[in-house]
Amino acid sequence: MASLRCVALTILAAVSVVLCQSDLPSSYPHVYPGQPTGDYSPAWQKYFEVTAPLPNISFPLPRSFAGNINVQRAGHPNNTLFFWALENSPGSLTASKSTEPWGIWLNGGPGSSSMVGFFLENGPIRIASDGTISENPYSWDKVADYIWIDQPVGTGFSTADAAGYIADEDQMGADFMGFLENLVKVFPNLATRPLHLTGESYAGVYIPYIMKTYFSMAKPPVQITKIAIGDGSIASGEVFELLPALSVLATYPQLIGYDIDVYNYFKEQEHLCGFDVNLTYPQNGILPAINFIDALDRDVPYAKRELTPHQRQKRLFASGSLKRGLVAEINQRYAELEPTERDHIARKRQKRDLSLRANGTIDPWYGCALLPEFIDYALNYSAPWNFTGEDFNVYDITNPDNSPALSPTYLNDPRTIAALHAPTSQPWEQTFDFVFGDLEDDPSEPPMNFLTEFATNATAHNIGVVLYSGNDDALIAHRGTEVTIQNTTFGGIQGFTRQPSTPWNDDSGKFAGIVHQERNWTYVLFNGAGHLVAAKTPAAALTFVREFVFGSNPTGSVITTPARTTMVVGGEDSPLIGDVLPGSNGIVYNAGTATSTIVYPEATVAAWNTFLRGQSGSLKARAAADAKGAA
Repeated sequence: MASLRCVALTILAAVSVVLCQSDLPSSYPHVYPGQPTGDYSPAWQKYFEVTAPLPNISFPLPRSFAGNINVQRAGHPNNTLFFWALENSPGSLTASKSTEPWGIWLNGGPGSSSMVGFFLENGPIRIASDGTISENPYSWDKVADYIWIDQPVGTGFSTADAAGYIADEDQMGADFMGFLENLVKVFPNLATRPLHLTGESYAGVYIPYIMKTYFSMAKPPVQITKIAIGDGSIASGEVFELLPALSVLATYPQLIGYDIDVYNYFKEQEHLCGFDVNLTYPQNGILPAINFIDALDRDVPYAKRELTPHQRQKRLFASGSLKRGLVAEINQRYAELEPTERDHIARKRQKRDLSLRANGTIDPWYGCALLPEFIDYALNYSAPWNFTGEDFNVYDITNPDNSPALSPTYLNDPRTIAALHAPTSQPWEQTFDFVFGDLEDDPSEPPMNFLTEFATNATAHNIGVVLYSGNDDALIAHRGTEVTIQNTTFGGIQGFTRQPSTPWNDDSGKFAGIVHQERNWTYVLFNGAGHLVAAKTPAAALTFVREFVFGSNPTGSVITTPARTTMVVGGEDSPLIGDVLPGSNGIVYNAGTATSTIVYPEATVAAWNTFLRGQSGSLKARAAADAKGAA
């Protein structure tokens, strides 16, 4: 008798929907003509080489290899990871010996295919939202041999049997190492070349757990030299999602219409929730734990927060935009109410708007869910969100209609599948829903709980750590990453000793953001980038990965002079010292078929800047925006 899987999904309206289906999906790799027999070896290179033309590609691509490789999980022969490996130069992957570095890219989710990164961010092929295909001149394979990997098992083109999904992140790490052991049998030179393990978002969970497995191995299959995590969910959901709310509003005051009273309201809520942690350089002691306080008043559907941070983040990433994520759930539950109840809620919304002033208590309608609260405020009261009818894009505050979504059409084209030696047992999907099998949420602890232990091991193995953020990301804002850094001991000292404030430029000389480096840890904040950094600022991303991930550019490094004083290479720019890098002045929106940009009146902005300069704390002076010009 088939087993029955029932999962209760609780949405923001505090309504539980039970989803049941017989058995979990099962998939397996496809055997193409010419597959070698026996164990993996260099004989598999010819089998994996991509020789058939990819559809609609009119420009040259580097030599590449693709297919599925087993993770060596006992009892699960169909558990594989899909990879697509691109050469930096002809023969570089298949050479008998090499000392050149190589890279791996992982997307997050959990359950997001790394083909999203390949086609929307840092691979050589760009697919636009309308399906248009173009060459990406800023592909990361221009820096090194690069491999994009779908993982955990079952994600994207990776496969798993119904009983083979990961139970937790430790199993994910073991699977990944099992995959790498087989990968280096196919490409032996990768075993000794320096590996740079990179990824974004939920890879902020994956990569630390992969490293946890790596450090536990007496003879790991590869030589990891550096890790790089972009906009990563390394911390708890409270720290990466909710704690940074006020810094997001200070970066983009358009979210509250430059309303000083509303800002002060959120500032008080931040304090009452314990989110106003004080970062010092060097950090003075361990920062207090952040505990979430839930809403008390349950009669307003859009105020509910019944999802854990990981559950909500998974939903947001699973959708091309928030239209099928947070906002959709709000609107769906609101629409299902009786008209009289909707009118009642509308009156409460208006009343709440008029009374939205600090009163010394935590808002009973939202509790400490400050991100959903300011999203709701923007959608109801702030231009352009309140008059366009568009969704709120947590990935990129400046552009509500440009959320990251990769159409499945291209990757499900039979010609693409055959060329990449991909499986035919399941269609490719951007996000896989059953990463943890029957479990609705990731049962593993957040990496921040063992980050100091991780950092100690990284120091002992001389492994560099790079953490980077896009300044326009509302989902995992940079403030949470900075808090995580300052709460971690690495190189024998807790956090950075100097506040990041060194500017860096892309290859064209354009201001690209802020960089800081100490004791083999690097932090980079990208100006004008969202959650998917390389999607919006590809030129700066290529400079970054070449100079700060694969290279040893000293800009932002704290060094000791012969006179035994410390200085920062590249200097410290006083307008950049603080907690907020001012965002763009303009917010893009759609007006019918036309795209427009709204910029608030100069007098409104000037009044806001004066207000911010008078605030206590270390908000970056708005003069930084004047220095770099209106975006």
